[in-house]
Amino acid sequence: MELLVLTISDRAARGDYEDRSGPGVSEVVAAGLPEARIERLVVSDDPGEIERALSQNADKDVILTTGGTGIGPRDNTPDVTGAFCDRLIPGIAEHLRRESCAETLNAVVSRGVAGVSGSTLIVNLPGSVRGAVFCARLLVDILPHAVAMIGGGGH
Repeated sequence: MELLVLTISDRAARGDYEDRSGPGVSEVVAAGLPEARIERLVVSDDPGEIERALSQNADKDVILTTGGTGIGPRDNTPDVTGAFCDRLIPGIAEHLRRESCAETLNAVVSRGVAGVSGSTLIVNLPGSVRGAVFCARLLVDILPHAVAMIGGGGH
């Protein structure tokens, strides 16, 4: 499985602080799916940069984004992801929000989406290290089945 962890953050892209969410998500995926080939990339919250990163990595099986999923003025990740995807998978986003609300009520303002573009599964995770790692743990067992289904595999 080829996977990209895409951190979306103006401050991390500028180098104002070190990205910790992307490495945290990568660590969870590597532990749960040791055969996965994981790359990481950091871009700003600019919609054009997000779309470019998604387009340039459309050959991956999975893209997990972290950051930009809230209700702030620069939180563009769900909007760009939703427009980029051919089909949305609301159940994944609903599952992540439901389970996250048990940890923090702030999860109710998450707008993260999940969907498929071509043969790539894209899932938005929160930007906080704690939230991103928590959601990555929820996803790691789902990813092989989802990728197989996208590729035409049976139930």
